[in-house]
Amino acid sequence: MDKDDIHGFDLGGPKVREASVRTAFWTKLRRVAGRIRFAREAVAAWYCVADPATPARVRAILVGALAYFILPVDVIPDVILGLGFTDDAAMFWAAWKAVGGHIQDRHRARAAAVLDDGAP
Repeated sequence: MDKDDIHGFDLGGPKVREASVRTAFWTKLRRVAGRIRFAREAVAAWYCVADPATPARVRAILVGALAYFILPVDVIPDVILGLGFTDDAAMFWAAWKAVGGHIQDRHRARAAAVLDDGAP
């Protein structure tokens, strides 16, 4: 079994996962931003991933957290009112603890501007 093939699910390599996140992140965020408390952190993480100065290891950890956020199926389904995004928040918390020092003020400022204006 390929290391990127977990229990029959082909996750693709790092480039494939990053491309998946890039295409699905904004769609999901627009749908749920008002219901999640970590929207600002998610968008700041997105801009950190997009920053060419971000180290590959940091980018990989953040892409993993963002990929978990956009997955349609996860540990606690997002449709469960009040609990649906707790696993997503936990994933972001873990990623933030691991690499939060790499998320710069410029990433946070772009996140704030996007969330205030409503457009990426």
